[in-house]
Amino acid sequence: MDTVSFVPEAMPPRDAYRLLVSSVVPRPIGWASTIGADGSINLAPFSFFNAVGGPMPFVMISVSRRAGALKDTLRNAAETGEMVLHIVSEDLAPQMNITSGDWAYGENEFERAGLEMAPSVDVRPPRVAAAPVAMEVNVTQIVPVEGSSYTMIIGRVVRFHIRRDLLRPDGTVDPLRLKPVARLSGDEYARLGEVFAMARPKV
Repeated sequence: MDTVSFVPEAMPPRDAYRLLVSSVVPRPIGWASTIGADGSINLAPFSFFNAVGGPMPFVMISVSRRAGALKDTLRNAAETGEMVLHIVSEDLAPQMNITSGDWAYGENEFERAGLEMAPSVDVRPPRVAAAPVAMEVNVTQIVPVEGSSYTMIIGRVVRFHIRRDLLRPDGTVDPLRLKPVARLSGDEYARLGEVFAMARPKV
């Protein structure tokens, strides 16, 4: 197999980043709503997002600094210790894209994207009413990623909001009904493709 090798430290940082985000694909999108100590509301998507532990469910997003300053999501999560993470479905992709802009602090992305807010139950940030899955999260750790401009926000899911028709009899979410949008690189996104199953080996 013909391959070519790259050493990130020998590359311009932007080129190494582009290799990373175009290789680690598709990436789920965590659409995070937060609220600041002053009551300002923020909504922004993050593709450095995933589940990180169970059976008690833990999730994480990784947030970069913007021109050396804290992004609103990180600032709010640090101030109030709460967030709501949503799964982005195909029909919400245009609104999600609007909220990805570097809007000024205090700008309400719900309003800018024309999204209805719904109250959460156990946390203060509102949730996206139309999101098929929303997870209310208590922040447990804020971890700077050494050698980068990123900070991981790790939290425990304290409540799930799931659209009823997505639930299968076994209590799992049907991915074909969920229709999640995934992040690639640049301006590229992906829809869910073919779903197949493989039984784990019995050892």
